[in-house]
This record gives sequence, structure tokens and C-alpha cells, in this order.
Amino acid sequence: MLPEGILALHSISIADPASSKKRVLEHAARLLAQADTELDAEPVFERLLERERLGSTGLAGGVALPHARVPGLTGSHGAFLRLAEPVEFDALDGQPVDLVFALLVPEEATDEHLQLLSALARMFNETELRDRLRDADPEEALAILTGHSTTHAA
Repeated sequence: MLPEGILALHSISIADPASSKKRVLEHAARLLAQADTELDAEPVFERLLERERLGSTGLAGGVALPHARVPGLTGSHGAFLRLAEPVEFDALDGQPVDLVFALLVPEEATDEHLQLLSALARMFNETELRDRLRDADPEEALAILTGHSTTHAA
């Protein structure tokens, strides 16, 4: 599961209408920018796009993990998008992507960045987790990814 504070409900988009890799990165950037008052969507998008140009972050099983390091960022932030329709993402298995987890980490957080990416790759490698996310509403997706329910018993 993800560390506390990486993902919030407002950073989750279910049935996201993005219809291309570029649009996916734009939508992810907007969600990520909401997580920190110091972030603006356009520079976040540019960072994600710059990283994507180095090589696709599309994995297998319909998953992509776009990510970037951002100067001045004080903590890591994530966004989850389940696309309404799969898009081509140059994934390792050649299949289109419908589950996207975008990650921003502070520029100096190299070890943390690698650990988070590794944890995300392991999580999204699980068929059951992917299937559950494909059926989840935003609250359920948050609970699946963080291991914490958003509802509390009275």
C-alpha cells in the first residue's frame, strides 16, 4: 500500500475522458497540482512529458506510472486515473492503458522516488488489484491503493 499522504480523494479521477497519452498527462498534472498550493498544472505537465520522452512509463496489464521529480516540492504526491477508454501508451506489452498512477517527488528524493515507483509497480502487477480498481468508485479506489477506508463506523 501507499505511504500516508501520497494520495487524496480529490486526486482520483474515475472514467476519466482523456483520449491520448498527452491528454492523460495533462489530466494527471491537473490532479497533482491540486495536491500542493506551490504546484501549477502546466509545469507539472511539462515535467511529466519530459520524463515520458525519455521512455514510456507504460507497464503491462493496462497500467502506466508517469512520474517526475520536481524542484521545491516538499513531499510526494500521487494521482490515480481510471480512463473511460484505454489509450495507446507505448506500454511494455504493447497493450493500451486504462489505469494510470502519476507520481511527483521532490527533486532531491532519489531513493524515495525509486522506492515509491517500485512499490507501485509491485502493486499494479497484481491482477486482482487491477481488477478491483477497474470496478471501484473513487472512495473504493482510495481504500484499495492506501489500505485505508474513507468511511468510519459511528
